[in-house]
Amino acid sequence: MAADFFVVPTATCRLLFVLVILAHERRRVVHVGVTDHPTAAWTAQQLREAFPWNDVPRFLVRDRDATFHAWATTARAMDIHEVVTAVRSPWQNSYAERLIGRGAFIRCPATL
Repeated sequence: MAADFFVVPTATCRLLFVLVILAHERRRVVHVGVTDHPTAAWTAQQLREAFPWNDVPRFLVRDRDATFHAWATTARAMDIHEVVTAVRSPWQNSYAERLIGRGAFIRCPATL
């Protein structure tokens, strides 16, 4: 499994944070969570919701985003071994990065 965050600007110039968890074997999206303010409790809850019936993966690849630090206790409790990518190495989580893509950023009038 792999997990990553990306940001989506809305028409009203708000930013929404999207968490995507996907399976490597078929690049299947397992879970998607959307929030305007990702907290430690929210990210830990998303991990529990992604694997509710003891169907947990053995390994979960993630980057060094600060929002993932809350997963440590939850992942250990679920017996998931986290694989953290190297600094500034998005290619190490290539499935998630390929799904997210490198879309163009929309500039809101308030930020110009």
